[in-house]
Amino acid sequence: MPRIAYVNGRYVTHAGAAVHIEDRGYQFADGVYEVCEVARGFIVDMPRHLARLNRSLTELSIAWPVTPGVLPLILREVVNRNHVANGLVYLQVTRGVASRDFVFPSADTKPSLVVTARKADPAAGAKRAETGIAVITVPENRWDRVDIKSVGLLPNVLAKQKAKEAGAQEAWFVDGDGIVKEGGSSNAWIVTRDGVLVTRPAEHGILRGITRTTMFEVAARLGLKIEERGFSVTEAKAAREAFISSATTIAMPVVVIDGDPIANGHPGSVTLSLRQAFFDVAEKSPA
Repeated sequence: MPRIAYVNGRYVTHAGAAVHIEDRGYQFADGVYEVCEVARGFIVDMPRHLARLNRSLTELSIAWPVTPGVLPLILREVVNRNHVANGLVYLQVTRGVASRDFVFPSADTKPSLVVTARKADPAAGAKRAETGIAVITVPENRWDRVDIKSVGLLPNVLAKQKAKEAGAQEAWFVDGDGIVKEGGSSNAWIVTRDGVLVTRPAEHGILRGITRTTMFEVAARLGLKIEERGFSVTEAKAAREAFISSATTIAMPVVVIDGDPIANGHPGSVTLSLRQAFFDVAEKSPA
């Protein structure tokens, strides 16, 4: 069955979808995006994702492509037309189509909106969590405004390709002081020997992950303490556990960093408990 996308006011098959050659997202990466998990027929944490979308649009002075109240309806429609009960829904907003020029186009240029959805097998993620993943570290080389969820992701692409070539599944960006910032498509966490969760503050230098935000509520439900502070690669390698969080991985155990095993090299109980409790705590919008 062909997949259905929403493209600038029309629902079309992927085969019939086209991006204008002068769309500013294509020519300048002048746009933003969001990815929501779809689980058990629900869109997970959608209000928080749309709130972050609003912030990204505001920071880049891009107008909403549709009224905010309509976008959830479009997301649900795309999910339903693609018969997605478990998977993800992706939305992208760019500054629109205009003759190529670095400065903003005229104020009457309508932003472009694309929404797609695809299925995923939750059993595959669960199986991966049973063994955990490996990460590598790479020097931070991204622009300073990574708090904006921009479609300009070339450094992330190169980092994740380097991880793949090393037999790993994620890359952690590390600043000049040796402190972990975040992953190519995830937030980074460790669990100390005392059972405290540690993640870098999200005020500057990382994206305020929606799954990361919900994880604070999950931790509170489980009676776990969180410290928002930086941690070094050395501290991560000596930690009791490490994991990443994102809409597509939830809490995914990290068992190897740069080839060195974490603790006994197996997923830890704290990470797995966070993963198991997440759906019950997250906000669920019917698709």
